[in-house]
Amino acid sequence: MAITALALAGFALPLSAQGADLGNGTRLGITFGGTSTVGLVVEFFRDARSVEVGVGTFSFRDVSVSGVVKQYFGAEAVQPFIGAGLWTVIAAPGEPEERTGLALVLHAPIGVDWGFGDRHALGVTVALNRGLAVRRSDPEDTLPMKTDATPLPGLYYRLTR
Repeated sequence: MAITALALAGFALPLSAQGADLGNGTRLGITFGGTSTVGLVVEFFRDARSVEVGVGTFSFRDVSVSGVVKQYFGAEAVQPFIGAGLWTVIAAPGEPEERTGLALVLHAPIGVDWGFGDRHALGVTVALNRGLAVRRSDPEDTLPMKTDATPLPGLYYRLTR
């Protein structure tokens, strides 16, 4: 409901795009889904390319950190993008006999970024993720790592500084 209201309010604002002539800048934002249930992200951009670093959590007993290089396409208010990077999750042990769990994942988001107003953006992503390495928190868990590409959806809000 709140996202719908924000989207409708955006139609009354002048639209902007992160196009080929935008220059350099920084966007700060919040994410929902994807590499964490909730997270914070900083994106450094130069024209249609960017580097973003995100930190989040799934359950407040873990830390999720991702780094992605992105390429935006077009110069309209709504811009598709693709990206590639790495994502790691560090999970605290839940029981005394457990150890810290770790995972390293290849992270490839695709999505759409909608710029509105002079500094605001909403985005939708679907990232394909493939496990590269895992250390399970249970030392007796010897199941093989899943290596299939797994899609994870996400939403975000960004504010250009």
